[in-house]
Amino acid sequence: MTARLPSLNGLRAFEAAARHLSFTQAAAELNVTQTAISHQIRRLEDELGLQLFIRRNRTLALTPAGRDYLPGIRAAFQDLRLATDRLLRRDTGPVLTVSTLASFAAKWLLPRLATFQEAHPSIDVRITTSTEMVDFRKDDVDAAIRYGRGHWPGVHATWLMADQLFPVCSPALLEGARPLRRPEDLADHVLLHTSLGSEDDWRLWLTAAGLPIGIASHTLTFDLTFMTVQAAIDGLGVAIGRTSYVQDDIDKGRLVVPFDITLPADAGFYLVAPQATANAPKLNAFRDWLVAAAKRGDQPSRPHPTTLEKSG
Repeated sequence: MTARLPSLNGLRAFEAAARHLSFTQAAAELNVTQTAISHQIRRLEDELGLQLFIRRNRTLALTPAGRDYLPGIRAAFQDLRLATDRLLRRDTGPVLTVSTLASFAAKWLLPRLATFQEAHPSIDVRITTSTEMVDFRKDDVDAAIRYGRGHWPGVHATWLMADQLFPVCSPALLEGARPLRRPEDLADHVLLHTSLGSEDDWRLWLTAAGLPIGIASHTLTFDLTFMTVQAAIDGLGVAIGRTSYVQDDIDKGRLVVPFDITLPADAGFYLVAPQATANAPKLNAFRDWLVAAAKRGDQPSRPHPTTLEKSG
């Protein structure tokens, strides 16, 4: 059974009085009377059933119980001060720290970020990448772009965009020594995989296309999606593309979509922030820009497959 927490006023009075070893100085620091400090500490001792101070005529000393209690209470109030300071600095400071996946940052966010900086020159954006979910209570981060279904407790989540899944490859593979014209031709090509978070993409697409999971005799696996995409651009094999990661490369001709079979992903990208700071002005500005960027032509509703003459 969890013990009920004592009065916060009593704990504040105890921490100040123990630090100064004086009710008078504690009263001056907290802007109350010495009598109020004495009453708050007496009430705290009654709640705990323990004596915290030894009161003498002109001196004050901690009991053994008071000495044991003080470090934890002092640390708790220091945590509260630091958390409040961090909260206020996030709201008013010029730096906006955003955490996201490295692949999303490299393939979608960074190529578009200059337009936000032009519109909001007073806000300095700091991008940090991680494969771990941000803990807003511990990490010095204002917001995060997460991939999922939007069900995260304790945060404000704003929908940005969904992905579709489809194979992509270098244009050179279409008419090479082993032409890539039909899904069955994947048997003659290397399949490029991503290990972190996208392990099932090929399995889902191959199943939808009516092909065996082990159709290819060779595979290459990378830790991060942007490495897999770059390997496809370099002609090392065929990758499963997600719209947000490959659309720019398709538009610029570095990648092509060889087959007209796409799958809707069952999740999408969200901007998330702590409920307490979700409406900070700098975060509102970034959220508005991000939502608009996701809705513009930057994010086509569907990739355009390469037109091929079908054989067989």
